[in-house]
Amino acid sequence: MTVVDTEYGPVRGSDDGTVKVWQGVRYAAAPVGALRWRAPTPPCPWREVADATAVGPVCPQPIDPRIPLDLGGSQSEDSLVLNIWAPSGTQPGDGKPVMVWAHGGAYVLGSASQPLYRGRVLAAEGDVVIVTVNYRLGAFGFLDLSDLTAKSGSSTVSFDTNLGLRDVLAALRWVRDNIAAFGGDPARVTLFGESAGGGIVTTLLASPAAEGLFSAAIAQSSPATSIYDAERSRSVAKQLLNRLGIGPEDTGRLAQVPIAAILAASHEVFNAVPTQTPGTLAFAPYVDGDVVPDYPVKLAREGRTHPVPLIIGTNKHEAALFRWMKSPLMPITPEAIREMFAGIAAEQPGLQLPTEAQIASAYSGLRTRARGMGVARDVGFRMPSLWFAEGHSAAAPVYLYRFDFSTPMLRLLQLGAAHATELPYVWGNLVAGPKDPTFKLGGLKHGRGVSRRMRRRWVNFATTGQPCGAPGEPVWRPYRPADRSALVIDKQDKTVTDLDRDLHAAWGQEVLNFR
Repeated sequence: MTVVDTEYGPVRGSDDGTVKVWQGVRYAAAPVGALRWRAPTPPCPWREVADATAVGPVCPQPIDPRIPLDLGGSQSEDSLVLNIWAPSGTQPGDGKPVMVWAHGGAYVLGSASQPLYRGRVLAAEGDVVIVTVNYRLGAFGFLDLSDLTAKSGSSTVSFDTNLGLRDVLAALRWVRDNIAAFGGDPARVTLFGESAGGGIVTTLLASPAAEGLFSAAIAQSSPATSIYDAERSRSVAKQLLNRLGIGPEDTGRLAQVPIAAILAASHEVFNAVPTQTPGTLAFAPYVDGDVVPDYPVKLAREGRTHPVPLIIGTNKHEAALFRWMKSPLMPITPEAIREMFAGIAAEQPGLQLPTEAQIASAYSGLRTRARGMGVARDVGFRMPSLWFAEGHSAAAPVYLYRFDFSTPMLRLLQLGAAHATELPYVWGNLVAGPKDPTFKLGGLKHGRGVSRRMRRRWVNFATTGQPCGAPGEPVWRPYRPADRSALVIDKQDKTVTDLDRDLHAAWGQEVLNFR
């Protein structure tokens, strides 16, 4: 049975004998015209069976030749759709665990329909229901227009905040209200994501609006401290509006600005902001006093995150991908790192920053470039994850990991366990077509073993709240401040006590982030 009744209307998927799939299922109305830069609204109900056998549109985004993403669909603002995979034979009311994916891409790239995120392997082998979600990106999802209003006829219209986050919240509410008809358990929903998607996970863990919408969370390479205040987010908005030639009195035009013009201006701002202020992003969640009441790491350390179990971790060589792409997003050179620290000190003069000697102690013996990549990795990903884990561990069990596995080809390219390289193993989609160089020099046998172990632990966590491995595999103990236990994922996994001892000593307990 592939026709399922949702609260808005029936949808027809497909069944290949291994999994059932529903693609491009609308969870919110098209955010176009007057709904552009407004919170998502429910879709209009339909009576005829809607075709859900092909992917839907993906959010408008720039095309970067350095990142040859296969988005899986064409671009359109009418992109608030999701995809569902369930094992064949799954029936309504079966109550299987549900895993909801928020994709990464620096809050400006990616889609729920990327071939990498096809949930066939994870759903079939794990006996779970997989959901992947589109949300608005870049200026469409994270432009702060909250201090502006627009005229709509004789009335004045205000703009909503953190639209990308609100989209994910709307999708989670859709899952709560509809997933039982697809065989999922609305009371057992794990929200998981990587990079920007991981940032969405850690941000929603601290958002009152997300209460009760998920029962477990997995944050892979979360930039948990890349959350900014209204002054910074509004200054970015002004930069973009200036490039569009729109002043405060012209905001009524925003609903009609062509997509291409918004993307072109967004791309310029996206590149300019980290150059102006190393270590920052142009488009990211921001503190709005509503969906994001305060900085998520701060709330975690105050014991104010949702008490759900959490897997959180990073990759060993996160920054290598950004160096390889020559991306401005991470400060790797000594000059950029010094400028980043100077910016943090200027914004927060009372903050106790680590000294250069303290930082150097964590990277002793490394050459200048390797030291810079280590600092970039740790200020961007590792330390924010550790700070978040430390705080959240007082509210619920936390399982910390570091992903170290890399193939001979990735080591030859000096990428190693770079940012996002864990994704194929989590999804079980190891080889992305004949042009994928990852395993050209070997490593596929070990890679398949890594993938089996990761999928087993991720699925067991979604099922029971504990990331258990197979008999004989290392026991992944919860993270506690007393021993800081972590799982190192490699050819052979191992559990390590106080894996990040040197980093804790060098960086200290002060949370370093831009405001």
